Amino acid sequence: MSDGSIQKSPESMDPSQYNGLSSGDQPSGLIDTPEAMTSIIDTLVALPSSPPSLFIDLEGVSLSRHGTVSILQLLVSPSDRTYLIDIHTLGSKAFHAPSTDGQMTLKSILESNAISKVFFDVRRDSDALYAHFGIKLAGIQDIQLMELATRNPIVPKKYINGLAKCIEKDVAMTKNEMQRWKTVKEKGLRLFDPNRGGSYEVFNTRPLSEDIKTYCVQDVKFMPKLWAVYDARLTSLSWREKVNQATRDRVMKSQSDSFNANGPHMKFGPWP
Repeated sequence: MSDGSIQKSPESMDPSQYNGLSSGDQPSGLIDTPEAMTSIIDTLVALPSSPPSLFIDLEGVSLSRHGTVSILQLLVSPSDRTYLIDIHTLGSKAFHAPSTDGQMTLKSILESNAISKVFFDVRRDSDALYAHFGIKLAGIQDIQLMELATRNPIVPKKYINGLAKCIEKDVAMTKNEMQRWKTVKEKGLRLFDPNRGGSYEVFNTRPLSEDIKTYCVQDVKFMPKLWAVYDARLTSLSWREKVNQATRDRVMKSQSDSFNANGPHMKFGPWP
């Protein structure tokens, strides 16, 4: 049984086994009832953790303890399906709806050290989940830290990279695929980025616009590919432990009273 940390094994995924565009651009559905949540939780029982099966992101208005959580994107890699869980509508019911046998909830999955969950920069997501729903994340792998740890030794590790930069740099795409990715991203930004005339409230508008749905799906669909690329590069056991420890530190600090999800400190990595 895995403890959720990054562990090299013969089961580690070859990056070529993940096509960066394999996950469809449309979600499997907007999950907005406890009954639908139960159906989803039933499909998550006994999924493999090596390589990880669950890739997660959150959207919200000022996503943090001071804002709100609107949508939780859940990509289930073995089935290549992406679910958009409507936290704005369901609230805490999303996390407490049980599996059919009553043994598992989304909260118990997120808090299980035995079930690997992959995030890209877990800090704001952890802050919001803990503050609003009392969820203490465990078993987390952070792709952002994996990328930082596996950079060429001559490249400084002072600053972290964002998801877009990692995708541009490390996901192999054709010219047309890259253009489609940029188009979807730009459409989303125009809708929710206040600097582009948008508003984060679009994540709370129902029905959710198709452009926002597509944006949400695209935000997670490249994560399995990135995980596989960086996992293959993470050959040093000492660096694996550094990444695991730094990830645990991120989660722990995000739950502290003094954590601030905004500010220049967020751009720095944990290693000099």
